[in-house]
Amino acid sequence: MAYVYVNLVLEDAEKMAAYRKNAGAALKKHGAKVLVSAPSQTVIEGSRDETGIGVILEFASSEAAQAWINDPDLQETHGLRRAAGRSAITLLA
Repeated sequence: MAYVYVNLVLEDAEKMAAYRKNAGAALKKHGAKVLVSAPSQTVIEGSRDETGIGVILEFASSEAAQAWINDPDLQETHGLRRAAGRSAITLLA
C-alpha cells in the first residue's frame, strides 16, 4: 500500500466544486480510496506552513499514486485543483 497526503489551502470555492465533480472518477481510475477528508487540520506538535483541507488517499502502490498524479488524461482535473488553491501532495510510501 501507498498513501498520499494532500494539504489544500482553499482560495476559490467555485473551482473546488468543479474539481470535486471530477475527482472521484480520477481516483477510481487509479484504484485510489479516500481514507480521510477533513475541512480543517490542527497541528498538535511542531510547526508547519498554513494548513487547509486535509485528505489521505490510499493506493495499491507508489506506482499507482505516481500514475494518478502524472496521468495526461487527468491534467485538466489536476488543473482545477491547482486553480482552487495552494496545494501540496506528499507520497507516503
